[in-house]
Amino acid sequence: MSFAWTLKILISTLLLPPGNGLALLCVAGVFRRRRWAFGLAVAATVLSIAQCLPAVAGLLIASLENQSAAIAPNAPKPEAGAIVILGSGLATDATEYGGDTANDRTLIRTRYGATLARRYDLPVLVTGGKLVESDTAEAEIMTHILHEEFTVEARWQEAGSMDTAGNAALSAPILKAAGIQRIVLVTHAFHMPRARLLFERAGLEVIPAPTAFFSHQSFDWLLSDFLPQAKALQTSYYALHEWLGLAWIALTH
Repeated sequence: MSFAWTLKILISTLLLPPGNGLALLCVAGVFRRRRWAFGLAVAATVLSIAQCLPAVAGLLIASLENQSAAIAPNAPKPEAGAIVILGSGLATDATEYGGDTANDRTLIRTRYGATLARRYDLPVLVTGGKLVESDTAEAEIMTHILHEEFTVEARWQEAGSMDTAGNAALSAPILKAAGIQRIVLVTHAFHMPRARLLFERAGLEVIPAPTAFFSHQSFDWLLSDFLPQAKALQTSYYALHEWLGLAWIALTH
């Protein structure tokens, strides 16, 4: 693991939930004799609780998901040359599978990509490299799942990338070499704004094909939306991770 990759993980841990609230509480504890420490501790507590509320998490994730609509099942075939499915991690050393397999996010994307491939009869590229803790690249596992479970063949594998920027940078040359300029991009709805931006910057035209929407379709709140839940904390993490990624792109490009 490179120093830059390690630093990236450490910084994101401090900026994203639950690390952001805990980090502020630690700072308040270290400087507890200062006047501002109590206010910082209160702010950290409020932040930590807010990120656990489904109402807050729903608004955060909706700000990303509302940027691209789902493709209707009866929509006409898009004018594209390929379907690109982004990996999103693995379940390593899965005993019941005899080794590494797709985690829930990668499987959701793979399933939807297979659905679109059968519906539109378009070739598929899968993208995702070999993580530090895994024995096999995401792209290889996705290819196997497409073949064995969905009877869909992946025409191309991009197995060298470690993140979304790498997905785009390494997939674009493969597709352009095949004469493909426009793609149907499959990823989670909350991930689509950043993924689309990176693939467009790599020189491809993108038709978004988002899946797995987390946000409410309406604002009919329930009492449970204002009670802390572990699932809401994860949703807040996903949303803030994407906004942090978008901010990083804006600052560095």
